[in-house]
Amino acid sequence: MKNKLEPDSNVSGQNNQKQEVASGSGAFDAVGEAKRLLRTIRAGALATLTETGGPFATLTQIATHFDGAPLLLMSRLAAHRRNLERDARCSLLLAQGGRGDPLAHPRLTLEARAEQINDRTARERFLRRNPKASLYVDFPDFSFWRLEATGVHLNGGFARAADFGPEALTTPLAGAEALIADEETILTRLNSERAATLSRLAGNGAWRASGVDPEGIDLAAGDLTDRIVFTKRVETADELWARLSELESAATGHE
Repeated sequence: MKNKLEPDSNVSGQNNQKQEVASGSGAFDAVGEAKRLLRTIRAGALATLTETGGPFATLTQIATHFDGAPLLLMSRLAAHRRNLERDARCSLLLAQGGRGDPLAHPRLTLEARAEQINDRTARERFLRRNPKASLYVDFPDFSFWRLEATGVHLNGGFARAADFGPEALTTPLAGAEALIADEETILTRLNSERAATLSRLAGNGAWRASGVDPEGIDLAAGDLTDRIVFTKRVETADELWARLSELESAATGHE
């Protein structure tokens, strides 16, 4: 998974909504880092409660909806799904891997409640992020679930930790209805006409856009993920194309 530790100014978690946290190495954008992890990590540890109230953790794939809510695909045969059907409370840990001390890398913990959904766009976004799930997504025992965060804890590494409300991670969708409705068309054009731009902004690789939202573009290249983050919110396809052109011009040094 490609999660840049020192991302470019327009890629992987540069966000204009900041919660600066003091640390030995200076302030850092806790909310931006949390959003980066949420939008780029493909799998995490999901903790649920058993019938006797004990903790039960399992590995699960995730994607995110337009507003940033985690999306899960679960079989009713799985213990963690049965746990959620009894008690919707859960926790999701998303961690960035890397060399050296595992605890030196950032991780995000969400406290949440899980809800089963029947949502075509959730299905499409999940499968673009996790294409191998298409092998079993239509099995009758599988369904999609959405996590509604109730608490957020970010550990960005040594002396970098922050707690904040779930609203800090939520991407507001009011006003962006046109962008959401046009996602499929936008993705087709991005991947057919602007592939070189995606590669230029995210770094060399066969990057494809897997999702768009008012704050950025999700990218995938095989098992790698990344994200282009807009410096300004977009609400329509025209605004997205304009913002992408601005980022490309800045990256190439042109006005």
